[in-house]
Amino acid sequence: MKRVDLIRQIEGNGGMLIRHGHRHDWYQNPRTGVCQPVPRHREINENLARHILRMLED
Repeated sequence: MKRVDLIRQIEGNGGMLIRHGHRHDWYQNPRTGVCQPVPRHREINENLARHILRMLED
């Protein structure tokens, strides 16, 4: 999955960027308080992308 598509899905579900790390950006679901790192690679493994989306959903 392309990183930009993953970011669109995260932000579309209400996720917010909380900080830029060295190799990852950290996103948080403000309703649940759960944070997840998102790698800065152009392509992200499908399994990892599903895991990130699952953790950041309500």
